[in-house]
Amino acid sequence: MSGRDAGGSDERDEDEPSFGGPSSAETEADTEADTETDTEAHGTGDRPRATRDRAGDSSDSGSRAGTSDVTIEDDGVVRWFLRTDDEPAVLVRDVLSSVAIVAVIGLLLFAVSGVWPPLVAVESGSMEPNMERGDLIFVVDEDRFVGDDSVGDTGVVTLENGQGDYEKFGQAGDVIVFRPDGSERQTPVIHRAHFWVEEGENWIETKANEEFVGDVTCEEVRTCPARYDGFVTKGDANAGYDQYRGGARTDVVKPEWITGKATFRIPWLGHVRLFFDEIMAGAIVPVSTGTGTGVVGTIGTVGALGSAGVAAGVGVATRVHHRNRNRNQNRSRE
Repeated sequence: MSGRDAGGSDERDEDEPSFGGPSSAETEADTEADTETDTEAHGTGDRPRATRDRAGDSSDSGSRAGTSDVTIEDDGVVRWFLRTDDEPAVLVRDVLSSVAIVAVIGLLLFAVSGVWPPLVAVESGSMEPNMERGDLIFVVDEDRFVGDDSVGDTGVVTLENGQGDYEKFGQAGDVIVFRPDGSERQTPVIHRAHFWVEEGENWIETKANEEFVGDVTCEEVRTCPARYDGFVTKGDANAGYDQYRGGARTDVVKPEWITGKATFRIPWLGHVRLFFDEIMAGAIVPVSTGTGTGVVGTIGTVGALGSAGVAAGVGVATRVHHRNRNRNQNRSRE
């Protein structure tokens, strides 16, 4: 019996199902299913993220290697300077870039204007209302942008010749920049050319407007008769000609005294240059001892810092005088 029991027991063990837990076949099937699910889950989410993370790390390290790993020994001074993240080098690069941009702008302005410096900042009111204090004026050589009826080969159209068909800054005729009496020691003036006179001409009687000279005679005016050919000039807001009771107090303006003519204005921009001039209080730009007030320029240096200049922080500037006899008491800083 014991033998049959033993045999029977063995047969029941093999044939009867076990109720204590899952069979080994079920366990293996479940394990395989779980493995496939995990594989799908990782395949759709985790693994690409890991790949992207590694790619990002690779990109960051490559970027760092392209900047901080640049050395003078391995790459040379020029390549290191252009690519390094070193703060002093970056600062120098920025400064040099700004200077280069300013230089290019200055060269372009010079190419168009033909004079240097090509801009002036208006300091006074002797050309009001057509030029206001703080305006920035673009100046060109007198032989550029020449209008009809210009005087000889000067390229300048006078108020007398330009009536009706040639207007600059609200009135007929060109506005010119010139040196009073041709002196290099005097600051330039920017006023309108009213008419042309010839040597020996009694211009007070032949061409002068009675509104500006009254009943004065040529004998009473030191610049009459004209000692040479040239222009008679006047500030639009002034009561008289520069050659008589005007602000500039100059003789008839010879063509060779002219340094340029005004073409257009940019309102307010000249205040930048005026601001720095007030801070310096004449320490850099020489101050005229004459009457009237003036304009200042920026960009570039001419002579001993005494000529018309360019504006708005593009360089070193000089002063150009707008003489105004009527504003001497309250506007002159001389």
